[in-house]
Amino acid sequence: QVQLVESGGGLVQPGGSLRLSCVASGSISNMAYMRWYRQSPGKQRELVATIIRGGDTNYITSVKGRFTISRDNAKNTLYLQMNGLKPEDTAVYYCHGRGATGIGYWGQGTQVTVSS
Repeated sequence: QVQLVESGGGLVQPGGSLRLSCVASGSISNMAYMRWYRQSPGKQRELVATIIRGGDTNYITSVKGRFTISRDNAKNTLYLQMNGLKPEDTAVYYCHGRGATGIGYWGQGTQVTVSS
């Protein structure tokens, strides 16, 4: 069982930056992929970014060029660097990892609020 703990959320003005971190209690090097999702009030949870074991990344259109997903296997940590934040990026951001056996793991979420 792997536990994921997100941090780094907060209140930021439009155009600002935040870096989210997701620390795993176990190794992430064998995770088939890791993802960041977000959920705004009244909306479904939305996939934001994916990084697969080989390092390839993928983003939803609305965050391309602004967000960067990365992982540090030595620190068992997943990151999401968010630049050029917009009010529509306001959401609870969740870390997700899929283990090699197919089991999925979720963090508890971290709130990101973009407002002036």
